[in-house]
Amino acid sequence: MDRLDNTIRPYAWGSTTAIPQLLAVEPTGEPQAEMWMGAHPGAPSRTDRGTLVEVIDADPSRELGEEAVAKFGPRLPFLLKILAAGAPLSLQVHPNLEQAKEGYEDEERRGIPVDVGHRNYKDANHKPELICALTEFDGLCGFRDPARAADLLDGLGVDTLKPYVDLLHAHPEDAALREVLTAVLTADREEMAHTVAEAAAACARLGGEYAPYADIAHHYPGDPGVIAAMLLNHVRLQPGEALFLGAGIPHAYLNGLGVEIMANSDNVLRCGLTPKHVDVPELLRIVRFEAADPGVLRPEASPDGEEVYETPIDEFRLSRYVLPEGAAVHDLTRATPQILLCTAGSVRAGEHELTPGQSVFVAAGEEAELSGVGTAFRATVIV
Repeated sequence: MDRLDNTIRPYAWGSTTAIPQLLAVEPTGEPQAEMWMGAHPGAPSRTDRGTLVEVIDADPSRELGEEAVAKFGPRLPFLLKILAAGAPLSLQVHPNLEQAKEGYEDEERRGIPVDVGHRNYKDANHKPELICALTEFDGLCGFRDPARAADLLDGLGVDTLKPYVDLLHAHPEDAALREVLTAVLTADREEMAHTVAEAAAACARLGGEYAPYADIAHHYPGDPGVIAAMLLNHVRLQPGEALFLGAGIPHAYLNGLGVEIMANSDNVLRCGLTPKHVDVPELLRIVRFEAADPGVLRPEASPDGEEVYETPIDEFRLSRYVLPEGAAVHDLTRATPQILLCTAGSVRAGEHELTPGQSVFVAAGEEAELSGVGTAFRATVIV
């Protein structure tokens, strides 16, 4: 079992206080957005045996287990993070596996360097993800019913939004959402900036259900993504609640601290709330234009005390243990690789005492016991 030394990414949208507070260290004054746990080449966790990439590369079958290697290849299939949003992240969507392979192969064929800003596909993998709230956590997830979105836009009293309101009322669901998102993202930038400014002022004045969009507009003045965001469901997670974000579902995280797990991929197509590249034609190919309930997940408890967040994919499986005083020792030995992360109290994983924010990697088949008083998340795969 390897204690992990993890990198904190200083993205501009990160909270300056949430991760330091979790780790019980002094803030630096700089944003601390994500702490990465895993073997992603961009920021692999470090161990006494080298980086986790080096550890796995040296003997994939031993570290990951033969079944996991046979199913996913000789790499850790997931990336675990602590995510601390102090400002809204970009409005985005992820491709499915087939779309990712097609997009990656096409850009490779066209000779687009993988590190340039207008490259869409960094790899050939999909990127389903799950976010579990540690604090109250605000986000946007999936399209609203078009009629409800029309009412929300109409309530702002902004004349230049009337054509979008009419479109949302006049077409079938998928066509309505597609036409409005396309119109918003392809509108004249100067005209759209004026519309966003008017909408932002109205949101600030009205408050209530409009308040999240006023805050988004404060961080991204004039961005067409502010209007696009109003087409989506606003969700407020309570601690322990989660969202699963599958392929094609537009989403954005707005504020809060959470544990995030995802397939090991960098593929993101942005819809707005960003200075980065927005490829509208490719985005429209990927987005699923259907209204849906965001589907807040609550963990399902098993008799042994493990609380599992059920998702429809195999690259990751996230669960947690909430350990009270006097709790039994839990045997976590498993034939697949695991990362154990403490988020509250003090827990013991094997010989390692873990406090909030500390984590360990457990190789496939390695004996692993969990005890103590606190909360620990367990990340693994399904084979």
